[in-house]
Amino acid sequence: MSVALAQRPALASDPALRPVISFHGVGKTYPSGTVALRDIDLAIYQRDFVFLVGASGAGKSTLVRLLIRDEPASSGRIFVDGQEVTRMSRRRLPKLRRKFGIVFQDYKLLATLTVGQNVAFALQVTRPGQRHMREKVEETLWIVGLEDKIDKFPDELSGGEQQRVAIARALVTRPRIFLADEPTGNLDPDTSWGIVQLLLQINHRGTTVLMATHNREVVDLVRRRVIAIEGGRVIRDEQEGQYLREGETTV
Repeated sequence: MSVALAQRPALASDPALRPVISFHGVGKTYPSGTVALRDIDLAIYQRDFVFLVGASGAGKSTLVRLLIRDEPASSGRIFVDGQEVTRMSRRRLPKLRRKFGIVFQDYKLLATLTVGQNVAFALQVTRPGQRHMREKVEETLWIVGLEDKIDKFPDELSGGEQQRVAIARALVTRPRIFLADEPTGNLDPDTSWGIVQLLLQINHRGTTVLMATHNREVVDLVRRRVIAIEGGRVIRDEQEGQYLREGETTV
């Protein structure tokens, strides 16, 4: 099935027009025989804000795992910043993953650390010996609106605040690409909208954002690029898209 992709021309002479992420004929089949992705072709550019939508089991999370090489692709080629991920050696993976900031539905905060310590932990792991760490943590917590919570523990925060801490932890390393896998899945509508507004702010600062979501209301309100996956295939890729096109019922 041919899909018209929402892409800009890739001109080698202009780095801004070259994809920061690209998939070329990518497939993923698990040892059980389950086919998770089929012949994926995508190009995502610097400063793009992309919603990845589809039903549970459609292949969204698999695509994210292949992108950070948490799992290997079965076929095809994946590039990040011009480097081929699919052939990258294990020793080079930590450097690749430093390009990404990643948040999940369940926050994954360390319960015994304060908010500030949770955020600082990302710097300690990826950039040991980083100078002015306290200042960087404070600045990042200011961006997410939690500068006054630096000494609180996760269980003293609301769900929305915990997700903001998770975003700050992912943001403090200044990633080029921000991956958000169902970041509003556990939140009420008002809190969800606040999280998406924060991701839009991060995007406005120059970071590419890829958000996998089931949140139809948010996708329809924001009207950014939408990539829809069904049965492991990209069935739609459009700028200023909606969660569903008129007449669609399967996503």
